[in-house]
Amino acid sequence: MSQHVFIVGASSGIGLATAKRLLSEGYAVTIAGRNQTRLAEAKVSLDNAANTVEFDASSDTSNLARMFSQIGTIDHLVLALGSSKGGGPFPSVSLADVRVGFEEKVFPHFACAQAALSSIAENGSITFISAVTAHTAMPGTAGLGAANAAIAAMVPILAAELRPLRINAVSPGVIDTPWWDFLPAPDKASVFADYAAKTPVGRVGQPDDIARAIAFLTSNTFMTGQTIVCDGGLGLSS
Repeated sequence: MSQHVFIVGASSGIGLATAKRLLSEGYAVTIAGRNQTRLAEAKVSLDNAANTVEFDASSDTSNLARMFSQIGTIDHLVLALGSSKGGGPFPSVSLADVRVGFEEKVFPHFACAQAALSSIAENGSITFISAVTAHTAMPGTAGLGAANAAIAAMVPILAAELRPLRINAVSPGVIDTPWWDFLPAPDKASVFADYAAKTPVGRVGQPDDIARAIAFLTSNTFMTGQTIVCDGGLGLSS
């Protein structure tokens, strides 16, 4: 029987690419998100091969646990949750925005992982998504970096505490996903060109670049407590 992977935040971007990648590798995949319309569109883009669950990762832990109990046993949990809040120059960045960034990314990662524990197979895994801002000095990302560093900090602690359940994370660099849609198209193209020039591989990342790293962590039973940096070498130039 195929192993079951439950992906939260899979309506687009890295989560959706991960669903596609894992389906191609023979996993049974359930994609979850808050927006039913976007979930339906994502399912169609996956040739209707994935199951869908309307799922609000910002719910309290008891509600999340109830949702996981209804889903049944899963082998692997992937938390592809993100937030664009908390970015900007430090002298002017809003503390309220930084707080929202934690509420949209850090706390849902924590709560979902906690609520899912009784549903995950003992030899399964949880994969978090951090980001390059957690460990790279990029001006204007103090708020984002704090949130992503909080996620990365949980990984080795939980790997030791929850063993043999495996806990890992991927730390993406600049990836061409809807996260950047707050920028007008010409501005986004300019930003991407700038980052491509700074990145040793000469381009920004694509969602499947990160999906491949997540698939590796899902399948490799000797990997735990690790954060894989998948940034095309961007951190080397910062």
